[in-house]
Amino acid sequence: MTAPQIPLVVVTLLTATINVGIAVADLTGARFVLANSAEVGIPRSWLPGLATLKLAGAAGLLLGLFDVAPRPLGVAAACGLVVLYLGALIVHLRAHVLHNLAFPGFYFATAVASLALTVSSG
Repeated sequence: MTAPQIPLVVVTLLTATINVGIAVADLTGARFVLANSAEVGIPRSWLPGLATLKLAGAAGLLLGLFDVAPRPLGVAAACGLVVLYLGALIVHLRAHVLHNLAFPGFYFATAVASLALTVSSG
């Protein structure tokens, strides 16, 4: 692995890991997920779909990173996560729920970083 690849690998693994973690929290109905969803007006019935998007994004990032699939899959996965978390930020802002904005903000930042590094590495 060359030095320029190290940030790509580290950031992509971080992004994939946190997305798997929050997807599991969505699927298991973690108390903090249910409370946050209710506070911003997201129906509980949406959580499995949102979890699926997060898992698909994580899988696409990993498949693209390890060349199991073409690099454009990793780019598409990162783009999907960027859009997903941009939506989460917008939902929080529209609901005026700012006390925990750092969480979707962090997820958004890791997705943007993964996208930037994936694009620049190709």
